[in-house]
Amino acid sequence: MTTNTENQKRETVLVTSGTGKTGRRVAERLDALGVRVRAGSRGGDVPFDWEDERGWEDALRGADAAYVAYYPDLASPAAPEAMAAFGRAAARTGVRRLVLLSGRGEPQAVIAEAALREAAPDAELTVVRSAFFTQNFSEGALLDGVLTGELVFPAGSTGEPFVDADDLADLVVAVLTGEAPAGTVHELTGPRLLTFEEVAGELTRASGREVRYVPVTGPQYAAALEQFGMPVAEAEFLAELFTMLMDGHNAMTTDGVKRALGREAKDFSAFAREAAEDGAWRG
Repeated sequence: MTTNTENQKRETVLVTSGTGKTGRRVAERLDALGVRVRAGSRGGDVPFDWEDERGWEDALRGADAAYVAYYPDLASPAAPEAMAAFGRAAARTGVRRLVLLSGRGEPQAVIAEAALREAAPDAELTVVRSAFFTQNFSEGALLDGVLTGELVFPAGSTGEPFVDADDLADLVVAVLTGEAPAGTVHELTGPRLLTFEEVAGELTRASGREVRYVPVTGPQYAAALEQFGMPVAEAEFLAELFTMLMDGHNAMTTDGVKRALGREAKDFSAFAREAAEDGAWRG
């Protein structure tokens, strides 16, 4: 008797943003299972650029499924149009299953989700709505703040249920290989709420570096991003998005990881300890 995973090994999966925080993890796990993987990226063997849809159909052709991780964020103004175009390309090439990375508590992202669903009505769509990644502090936008000792962010004293990107990748792969429910919405969080001040304390203990949280307003955060060279429109979008996400409406946990994978979500303390052991903050 063949298992779902054995059946999936004979299929091909396109992983968009295949070198990104989640795409890389998904591609590595699928490859380890023997699934044929196309890791799409701007400079890789499978050309894929979210800003140039001319190559999307070539990347999708012959694939049975796709992991869709849109950059910069599914809540961005350009996302609904991009999702509609990607969905049409998926429909033309006969892709049967789509797993979409979305944001938790992002009304604009829901509009983009619907655009993809409507453009590819015959494809089975699974949506994974995620909380903030713990890896934002070890390999993402907030890494520099840890290294310099100041986490500057418009979060105030609001708690966030940070989720580990490895948990999300495990769930995405489980959906793609038939080991977790597909065609539904998974909402993923970590097991507890932490304020950014509490995060700074966790990072201080794990890294051996003094890290403190510096609260700022949305406009102040946008101005800081602009000083680092980010275009004004993108800086303002991100500042508004983060301010909205940290207004308290997401300050609750879910059991999405446990329901889908049968185990507890990784705690922030475990992430911080492992990241420190791996040398994330030695720079």
